[in-house]
Amino acid sequence: MTEVPAFFNLYRHNFARLAVAVPPVRVADPAVNARETIALMQEADARHALVTLFPELGLSGYACDDLFHQQALLEACLKALSDIVAASRQLSTTAIVGLPLVIDGLLFNCGAVVHRGRLLGIVPKNYLPNYREFYEGRQFAEASCLHRDSIDLIGQTAIPCSPDLLFRIEGQPLFTFHIEICEDLWVPIPPSSFAALAGATVLLNLSASNVTVGKADYRRLLASAQSARCLAAYAYSAAGIGESTTDLAWDGHGMIYENGNALAETERFADKAQLICADIDLDRLVEERMRQTTFGDSVRLHRDTTARFRTVDVPAALPTGIHLPLARRYERFPYVPADPARRGERCREIYDIQVQGLVTRMRAAKTKALVIGISGGLDSTLALLVCVRAVDRLQLPRSAIIACILPGFGTGERTLGQARRLVAAFGCRTNEIDIRPSCMQMLQDLGHPFARGEAVHDITFENVQAGERTSHLFRIANMHGGLVVGTGDLSELALGWCTYGVGDHMSHYGVNASVPKTLIQYLIRWTADESGLDAPAAAVLRDVLETDISPELIPPGEDGTIQLTEAAVGPYELQDFNLYYLLRFGYRPSKVAFLAWTAWRDRTRGPWPDLPDEKRHEYGIADIKRWLAVFLRRFFEQQQFKRTCLPNGPKVGSGGSLSPRGDYRAPSDASANAWLTDLDTVPDSEDGERA
Repeated sequence: MTEVPAFFNLYRHNFARLAVAVPPVRVADPAVNARETIALMQEADARHALVTLFPELGLSGYACDDLFHQQALLEACLKALSDIVAASRQLSTTAIVGLPLVIDGLLFNCGAVVHRGRLLGIVPKNYLPNYREFYEGRQFAEASCLHRDSIDLIGQTAIPCSPDLLFRIEGQPLFTFHIEICEDLWVPIPPSSFAALAGATVLLNLSASNVTVGKADYRRLLASAQSARCLAAYAYSAAGIGESTTDLAWDGHGMIYENGNALAETERFADKAQLICADIDLDRLVEERMRQTTFGDSVRLHRDTTARFRTVDVPAALPTGIHLPLARRYERFPYVPADPARRGERCREIYDIQVQGLVTRMRAAKTKALVIGISGGLDSTLALLVCVRAVDRLQLPRSAIIACILPGFGTGERTLGQARRLVAAFGCRTNEIDIRPSCMQMLQDLGHPFARGEAVHDITFENVQAGERTSHLFRIANMHGGLVVGTGDLSELALGWCTYGVGDHMSHYGVNASVPKTLIQYLIRWTADESGLDAPAAAVLRDVLETDISPELIPPGEDGTIQLTEAAVGPYELQDFNLYYLLRFGYRPSKVAFLAWTAWRDRTRGPWPDLPDEKRHEYGIADIKRWLAVFLRRFFEQQQFKRTCLPNGPKVGSGGSLSPRGDYRAPSDASANAWLTDLDTVPDSEDGERA
């Protein structure tokens, strides 16, 4: 059997699996609690988790109250910790467990970091709640009471002991974690804020937060917001079943967030032990910090505070030599709203952004007319919908939209019919002009073989048609004092699939300039299904969606085959995926390929739930690599010059735009070699064999 390559391993691509454990607890019985903890450590290790987080005071139980001042309990906790340390010798995961510790005659609420038979650090709690149902100030001392930076414990010496410790995984230096305990997150400035500025990318919270009505939502808000502000991952493990219900209740709420996004959450009020895992994208966190320059400003402003942090190395070995796919779900369509409950809201917002941009431009230009070329395809259909909403908002008649239908040599009957139906359905003014005579005149002037009756359909033949359409649109706009509305989209701009200076490259205002093809498809589908259109309008929108994507510049072949855009530049569903992760996050191509393989390897998921089987596509690693190479050459090396002179248009999403005045500035004469060299590390098949 061919050995599976390390390429198909999440750790190879700067992901790291993080586990949150919620064991059942027996109050004041550390021996039982240690056995439950060890069992979950073993499970986390079997699932290849790099770090496993446990709840606050998990070895004793949180609800011990004044029993914390009993020597028998404190000594039993030390014995439990010793058992856990011994058990960790056979495990790769690093565990963070909670227990009470006496240091210099004071009792501290601590988190202990355990790895491979060693205690790597002890972190005491900073903020002790002493209000409402909490009485921690009665039993424990704050971390600020600690007057040493290391302790000796269970036969080990000089163990770092401080709330200002960072733990860095030696095999993965991007994974540096910090520990805070429960209330530390609830204060105005959590200690993890400074830890993040000091370099921590993963923030861990051992908690014993009891449950009250509505509290779970507030915990989620805190963890989400802290991970977003700190551009970090945030993991939270709270006490669950077994804690004393004398006066309180416990729900065992564990969760993992990454930069504001929820990745995993436990079942609350479970009657058994729980272990959740999430694969943290360390590259994403590091890239976001690099891009967000105000994060660096904060590092500078708080350098005196962050200077007190010490770093402890964790000698963890990563399981890189095995087949280990991501457990994390990646959507095939990152530009498309993933949450069904919010899709309608998101679609309305996208339209609002486009419409507001166009309305503002019309007011500034003091015009009451819009000129748009309608092909019967996706892009011009969405642009027409935006124009309709814009004139409606300005309380202008739909006849203010001069919809130009400009058939050429490659125009098909289907798209021509759809163009006519679209204009009629939305009540726009129609201006249909056959551009073939003017194109033929130019071809004759050029001495082109087609003008002599030869079937030569070269780039000149194509661009003459694109140029004639643009010329007609601008001259019509001159006649009516209107604006030419651009229809070109983000995907075409990324691939350079537009004719420079003419065609859909140029307009007075490009409403689709930051909307990719897959999102355009979804917006049209949502408009047809949910926006309350009449039957003819909805029907023509659905027909547009079912039409093959083509520039229609070359006549059909003798067998009826037509010019297909995706045959030249690749499937838009793949190229939009590539664009998102290269533009938004700056990932290396090999990682983008791994993410695409992750997204498309689930054979049960199609691109759209209502598409027939023949419309559902699957891509293996060879297809992904092939089309990513096309993308890299066109995006980085060949087509940037077209993006340096784009017309104005509104930025729609955080996925970015390609405007040189907005998100993206790049040289027009760069080389793609660095990206292509990295892409060469991607195998040509899943068994790792090279073609």
